[in-house]
Amino acid sequence: MANKNVPAKLKVGSKFFEIMVDVEQAVKMRKGMPVNIQNILVVDGIFTNIKTGAKASGADLQAAFQTEDLYAIAEKIVRKGDIEIPQEFRDQEQENKRKKVIDFFVRNAVDARTTRPFTPQQIESALGQAGVNIDNKPFEQIISNVTEALGKILPLKIETKKLAITIPVIYTGKAYGVVNEYKEKEDWLANGDLRVVVNIPVGLQSEFYDKLNAITHGAALSEELKQ
Repeated sequence: MANKNVPAKLKVGSKFFEIMVDVEQAVKMRKGMPVNIQNILVVDGIFTNIKTGAKASGADLQAAFQTEDLYAIAEKIVRKGDIEIPQEFRDQEQENKRKKVIDFFVRNAVDARTTRPFTPQQIESALGQAGVNIDNKPFEQIISNVTEALGKILPLKIETKKLAITIPVIYTGKAYGVVNEYKEKEDWLANGDLRVVVNIPVGLQSEFYDKLNAITHGAALSEELKQ
């Protein structure tokens, strides 16, 4: 990619604070991936105008961030500021996501009439016929939307697993959004715990558990149910 290093800026009060970042690494941090800020920052410095090379004074940094620590400030700018993401990078991200979607259906879907898997070309053609837009929603939600759209074009069948999951009351608020996408039934128990029955595509089960366990710290109990 031609312009991999791009400015990121954050306005605090009446002043802008700018840094130069590696766009790929910065986007990973914005997505919540574990990235060291030292691998994101291209130039060691906080600027008020990066084009002219005007650096922010220590007094300005203290007033805006209550610190002069380069990496602490840079991380805040990356997480909360504006990053000039090149169109070339956006296009590549979109293409990668589209390939990931196609790969998911090639690996997890079969023809309901013959039980034979679909080829990448068949899935890609059906995506075009259905006019599917691969947007910036979470991958699980994209798969749900695409499955519905492709089902109108192809005799699509996706292998799923039905699970009963019990979530302790202290985690139900944050975990509800994770299970709601696949929920078939929910019961609120007398102690406040949530018991849900979910039906999850096999290809998304690992990602589902990763998200659920990150929220519940492994405290959610799951049991596979017979279909």
